[in-house]
Amino acid sequence: MARYTGADCRLCRREKQKLFLKGAKCESPKCPLERRPFPPGQHGRNRTKESEYLLQLREKQKTKRTYGVLERQFRKYYEEATRRKGKTGETLLQILESRLDNVIYRAGFAKSRDHARQLVTHGHFLVNGRKVNIPSYRVRGKDIVSVHEKSVEMTPFLVAREDASNATPPAWIESIPSKMKILVHSLPSRQVIDTQVQEQLIVELYSK
Repeated sequence: MARYTGADCRLCRREKQKLFLKGAKCESPKCPLERRPFPPGQHGRNRTKESEYLLQLREKQKTKRTYGVLERQFRKYYEEATRRKGKTGETLLQILESRLDNVIYRAGFAKSRDHARQLVTHGHFLVNGRKVNIPSYRVRGKDIVSVHEKSVEMTPFLVAREDASNATPPAWIESIPSKMKILVHSLPSRQVIDTQVQEQLIVELYSK
């Protein structure tokens, strides 16, 4: 499985905004973006010339990096979104939000999407009673995501239970920390997705 193995904080600096890839570190004074709010590299402080293409490209890169998806998979999601009914950009975001790793992160059971991806890969989660170890697995309305009974008392999940009790998940899912379960009521509409993305710019980029 291909994945990004570089420094996550460089991605936030490249996009000039927090993508919340490192969990609690992103909220602390140790966040590199707080100390160096400019792109990484030798020419990071230089002023770049804004263009329509650059805005579209940066929006696509920001979205990919926020959800932890590489280009090939992201392109497949976009092509799937174009085949579905409705607005392509909104459908693309719905597909990204329905990924299992994102659902676990949104419910507060993981500190970041990377953390959620690791927990899923290690086989700690069940969907409707069946073990799923594929982070990109797509949940559907009425699905029940739960922690494997053998994993519930492991330290990461004891911590997650406390953290999830204080988290506020989006309206389309319901978190039950006492039972370490997530109820997926329905797939999200664009109005309830709080990711700061201008999806129309992505559509314009891929439509060229």
